[in-house]
Amino acid sequence: MKNYTISLYSLLVQHFIENETVQKINAGTMLFQEKDKVEHIYLMLSGKAALGRMNMNGKEFILKIINGEELIIEYQLFKQAPKYHFFAKAMTDCEMLIIKKEPFEEYILQDKERLSNLTSWLSTRYLKAQMICQDLIIHGKKGGLYSILIRLSNSYGIRTSEGILIDFPLTHQELANLSFGTREVIQRMLKELRDKDIISYDRQRLIIKNLNYLKKEVDCQNCPSEICGLN
Repeated sequence: MKNYTISLYSLLVQHFIENETVQKINAGTMLFQEKDKVEHIYLMLSGKAALGRMNMNGKEFILKIINGEELIIEYQLFKQAPKYHFFAKAMTDCEMLIIKKEPFEEYILQDKERLSNLTSWLSTRYLKAQMICQDLIIHGKKGGLYSILIRLSNSYGIRTSEGILIDFPLTHQELANLSFGTREVIQRMLKELRDKDIISYDRQRLIIKNLNYLKKEVDCQNCPSEICGLN
């Protein structure tokens, strides 16, 4: 499945790079808000962006984190006057190709292989979202956090002598937003994991020292990394 994702991304970059300017986006910039009219799709060249929703009380929930060489296509494709169902914002400084919706959809519909690649890309993300929902429902808050840590290791982990380093800083609040908990609960659970030497967490630097413990606690089925990830 990963080959389809890379192929779709590469096709889009090759086709649009000559006519679109690479844009630099500062960390914290909102790309779009919930219920905004859809005007663009985004090709990430570098950096990281978060997609999420805001509840009635203003609490933010992060659904996924998109990193470099990825796509942000968050609407009902080929629908008349669609609107975004999520918000998207840059977590770090980013470089992107920002493509208008109409040329993107026309390009996809011109070729069966492109449409097949898009379908495969969308189905992988559907399965990934379903798996995250399953973990949160079955395993509760603690299992939800453990599941997010496993997914972070798959998407952004770098093996070091200390363990698996998550390759960008995450605050307690961002981890709470990812696991749909509160900052206080996440702080307590992270302390428990530190006390058991399962992780280390200092100055937003997260290292997973015992991944097998987390997997055992959530009855991990060792799904492929393209399914068990946060991107």
